[in-house]
Parts: sequence; structure tokens; C-alpha cells
Amino acid sequence: MTSAANPDGVIQTSHLLLRSWRDSDLPAFAALNNDPRVMEFMPKLLSREESDAMAARIRMLMAIQGFGFWAVEVPGIADFIGFVGLHRPSFEAPFTPCVEIGWRLARAYWGKGYATEAARAALAHGFTALGLNEIVSFTVPANRRSRAVMERLDMTRDPAEDFDHPVLAVGDPLRRHVLYRLTREKWRAGQDSLEAAATGAMGE
Repeated sequence: MTSAANPDGVIQTSHLLLRSWRDSDLPAFAALNNDPRVMEFMPKLLSREESDAMAARIRMLMAIQGFGFWAVEVPGIADFIGFVGLHRPSFEAPFTPCVEIGWRLARAYWGKGYATEAARAALAHGFTALGLNEIVSFTVPANRRSRAVMERLDMTRDPAEDFDHPVLAVGDPLRRHVLYRLTREKWRAGQDSLEAAATGAMGE
């Protein structure tokens, strides 16, 4: 088993905790939201006030829905490295209404597999505890790092579903997006394959 939720709603993986937000997370969150590399494919850098407001919205939605973008902690290493989780987009597009999976981690924690590990736990929560039939993800075509995570999660893209993000103005270089999807059936098949492989390895 790669993840488990305790009675407090914290999801624990091999290396991470996906948990509710704390006020002490806000300075580190503001720092990553003002990092040009982290925000390369976002419309703009966020001020401290804008970052705090975003965290407040995330916390409000988690309280209302029971899920959202969890704060990510690496026990013994870092109290807060960013967020990973599930979200209901408010804009209208051919694939909405939907639930998306997303992530944003501080640059110091890139390349360690944390985004993929946390996202797998979020997918498991979405498909089991929440009973979702499908989870999507989207980004700009040039965001190869996030697209690689989507592909490691076994999400697939149909180029015919690429879309212009309605929140961004016509002519904005970030307006074009690629869409990735994962169904519960495909996710379950992947889990079954992993369990079969693990059982086979144990029997060798």
C-alpha cells in the first residue's frame, strides 16, 4: 500500500504527509509563489497578500468539500514544500464540470519524486474515498515537468481535446492548454497490475 489516511484526515505515503494547512505554512507558500521558476507557467508571480488569499481559499474549499489542495510535508526534512490535491475548476470548458489534480512544489524539492508520490495518493483518495469516475489535469504545452508527472500517473492526452483556457485573454501565450484524463477503471487496472507484480515478487 502506498498511502493511508488516518482518522484526522492526513494522508501518509512512504515519504510524505498530505495534511490540512497551518498558518505557519504561509511564509514558505508565499516564497514559492514568488519564485519565477515555480511560476513560469502561471499568469504572474503572487505578492504575499495574494498568496495568503489563495491559501485562505484553499482552506475554505477543503472545509466545505472535505478535499482540496493538501499541504505537503516531508517529515524530518521540511514542514511544508507546497501543495498537491484535487480541485473543482470554476470555469466552463468542454470537459467541465470535472475534478482536476494539481500540484505546486518549491523548487528545492523538484526532481525527488515528491509530486508523483503525493499525486498518486491524491488519485487513490479521489477514486476510492470520493468515488470519482474520472480525474483530469491540464497545463500549457511547454510545461514538460508537469506533463511528465501526468504521464507517470498513467494519464492520457487526446490532442483533439487541447483547449484555450477561458480565464486567460486571447493572445496570452499561456492560453493554450493540453488536457490529460484518467478514469477510475484505468486507475484500478493499474493498481491491480502493481499488486500482481508485488505478489509475484514476494513469491520468488
